[in-house]
Amino acid sequence: MLRRSKLLFIVGLILLGSSLLANLLFLSQDHHLLTNSPRIQPAPYFEEELVEGDDSQKSRIAKIDLFGVIAQEIPGQIGASMVDDLILQIRQAADDDSIAAILLHIDSPGGEVTASDNLYHELTLVRLNKPVIVYLDSVGASGGYYTAMGGSHIMAHELCLTGSIGVIMQAINYEGLSKILGLSTLTFKSGALKDLLNPSRPASEAEKKLVQDMVAETFEKFSSIVATERDFPDQKLPTEVADGRIVSGKQALDLKLIDATGYLQDAIADAREIAKLPENAPVIRYNAPFHFSRLFRFLGQKQDTNPKVQVSLVPESFHLQAGKLYYLSTHLFFRQ
Repeated sequence: MLRRSKLLFIVGLILLGSSLLANLLFLSQDHHLLTNSPRIQPAPYFEEELVEGDDSQKSRIAKIDLFGVIAQEIPGQIGASMVDDLILQIRQAADDDSIAAILLHIDSPGGEVTASDNLYHELTLVRLNKPVIVYLDSVGASGGYYTAMGGSHIMAHELCLTGSIGVIMQAINYEGLSKILGLSTLTFKSGALKDLLNPSRPASEAEKKLVQDMVAETFEKFSSIVATERDFPDQKLPTEVADGRIVSGKQALDLKLIDATGYLQDAIADAREIAKLPENAPVIRYNAPFHFSRLFRFLGQKQDTNPKVQVSLVPESFHLQAGKLYYLSTHLFFRQ
């Protein structure tokens, strides 16, 4: 018994020492960055992992994954957000002379308007010099489809849910509940529209018109990009998809929303062919390098004492924000 206690004590000391050493290394690294490095740090780089192909060849394809809701509020692995991570990966591939093409793998119901537009913009810059092949997997709707418009060639799984070309803004109104509970809201404002979408009262006709005009303006941006990128007659979106409906990959091909249907391996083959690469050209993807700060962030997260199975297209950290514009397919996702 005494020998076992001594052994446990030694193991405890080793674990404590390892923890202290890790903390010292982490602190010393941050101190070094603060004291011995220039004020402006270079953009962080992702590490590379071979997906398939012959890694001895010089010209390669970079596979970048866009999975889940597109939102600035979702934390990134290197950047401040998942959107920043994607932009860093796109730029890393763009600046790498050995990368002959980018394959963007999308499985997303959409997301924030500006975030989707920023990703689309980044892809349009890259495709000036390198082909950008987009593959829509299970879902490539709304903001996911908006982002895909930055590609040179778009392929989707035949059973993919895509389209949902439209804009949505939602707000909660609890006026009825307030009356039941006997609550009232006192609001001081500088102008008639300053408390737009105030949930404690009905929206005025002027407010409804203002919001609807904003939605219409944002939709016009979306629809004009699709009409231009897909080369529709008269630069006008077909009525079959202008109402925000979702369509399958097969229907999207018939409607000329995409260029082809197939599996991910077919998209990889197309990327090699478009980039004029051999059939065994290597495909790589990017992974965030290990950093102690990520480990401490994980250890600091609250652990669920009552685990349960939950299926969702988005992380727990994401919530629809009232009064915010989204390119988001609510056919596929809704959380309040």
